Amino acid sequence: MNRTLFVILLITTTGLMGSSFAVGKIGLEYVTPLMLVALRFTIAGIIMALAVKVLKRPHPAEAKEWGKVVLVGSLQTAGVMGCIFLSLRTITAGESSILTFTNPLLVVVFGTVFMGMKYRRVQWLGVIMGMAGVFITLGASLDIRQPGFFLGLMSAVFWSSATLVMKKWGNSFDTWVLTAYQMLFGGIILLVVSSLFEPVKVVITSTSILIILWLAIMASIVQFAIWFYLLQKEDPAKVSSFLFLAPLFGVLTGWLVLKEQLHLYTVIGGSIILAGIYLVNKPQKKVPERDAA
Repeated sequence: MNRTLFVILLITTTGLMGSSFAVGKIGLEYVTPLMLVALRFTIAGIIMALAVKVLKRPHPAEAKEWGKVVLVGSLQTAGVMGCIFLSLRTITAGESSILTFTNPLLVVVFGTVFMGMKYRRVQWLGVIMGMAGVFITLGASLDIRQPGFFLGLMSAVFWSSATLVMKKWGNSFDTWVLTAYQMLFGGIILLVVSSLFEPVKVVITSTSILIILWLAIMASIVQFAIWFYLLQKEDPAKVSSFLFLAPLFGVLTGWLVLKEQLHLYTVIGGSIILAGIYLVNKPQKKVPERDAA
């Protein structure tokens, strides 16, 4: 792939990931948190489910396989996104994005504890740096007694859990089909939870409609489409190593759009987190094989 095109697509997809925090924060003025994220992913899931059906992508054939898709949707969409949007009620978009995108660090920890995975020293160094960065970034500004702090961390826990589940089951599904239906099932779960556990508010204005459509189409469908395209065209390890750009865009859009304060310790701690995530995702150098004598 042309280098310029690769950079443009990479910035676009990670920028959409990060900017969704600020856009979601604005959306909370019109729609209650769980309903907002439920509408986002139900709409996105319906559109993508229709697309994969029309394109005749291979669908799961057994109820057991559909159950796995529902579990992924419960973790990746309902768990992650539900916690993110709830956290935005009490913490900033930048803080929420930083907490959420510590998930690659938790993947190393959970993978070791629960799945017996082996990781390199540089990856463990990345985990230590990332956790130190979280302490520096949030320790001076965020009250850990705030519900948003716990919810932001829980979004990372759900995301890392979903990642490990995908490592185990992902190869048995068509990527586009799994993405479509996990969003749809996760959105439906959130619709039910919202109806049962929050006083639902939906203020219909041109702004609120635009926000919901932006989150559903640009920040979900387009973002996923570009991300999967890059994973198919380039080395997945190389592409994934740039995921650390997303929390950077989350902090920057919170600063630009919502006028959230950008402190020096936020920049320093955030930089350490980004470096840690890079080390966790850094691909191992291949040692060239020697020719036989």
